[in-house]
Amino acid sequence: MNDRKTSHLNHAELWEEWKEHGSLEAKKQLIEKYLHIVDYVSGRLAIGLPKNVSKDDLASNGVMGLIDAIDKFDYKRGLQFETYASFRVRGAILDSLRQGDWVPRSVREKAKKIEEAYQKLEQKHLRTVTDAEMSDYLNVSEKEFQHMLQEVAVMSLCSLEDPIREEESETRLSIMVDDKAKNPDYKVNEFYLKESLIKGLEKLTEKERTVVSLLYYEDLSLSEIAEVMSLSPSRISQLHSKAILRLRGTLEKHRDLLLQND
Repeated sequence: MNDRKTSHLNHAELWEEWKEHGSLEAKKQLIEKYLHIVDYVSGRLAIGLPKNVSKDDLASNGVMGLIDAIDKFDYKRGLQFETYASFRVRGAILDSLRQGDWVPRSVREKAKKIEEAYQKLEQKHLRTVTDAEMSDYLNVSEKEFQHMLQEVAVMSLCSLEDPIREEESETRLSIMVDDKAKNPDYKVNEFYLKESLIKGLEKLTEKERTVVSLLYYEDLSLSEIAEVMSLSPSRISQLHSKAILRLRGTLEKHRDLLLQND
């Protein structure tokens, strides 16, 4: 029945009305209750995007992600819907951005070139490489290298959800999803993935680790981080880009190892 009275229902009862009785009014109330997730996620993703990307467009795609989350969420498992919905909303927005081809191919190529340079130099020196060493390897000035980092900064928004290879659909994040829970090898792979990420984080400079921590663990925006660290937003954006490009290389290396062991 879709015409049941829901105005007096609490949160748990709304979920029951929607999932067990198909109440569209309950679903509508759930959407309205969690719209703030769309506003929050779209607002954070809008930071640093090109001006031609409308925040309203991000929000519209985010709403589709929220509806999808409400349709698929299993309220009986006792999990936090906000966390699940945030992931779905973010994914829907990033999908729309990728489909819109908002990042020029030249910028993607620069990001790949920097990522590979970090990977090769850090493997060679077994330590964090300096901007001067990166500039020398890429055959550009340090100023040009900083400009390259600024150009690829917006790509870091999709860093883990982007395809590992352009011709493949598998993403960096997908290797962290437990779709092999019954496979004994999965736990081993999960262990080595975590170890790889820990090592990757250890290679970051102190400032890069601080930016990653404040952005992903303390949930601050780039502008808020800039204020906390007394640096310009553009400098924070560069630090974030460098950190993400290093970690992307770590995850890709982990994937290659998995393929070798298959």
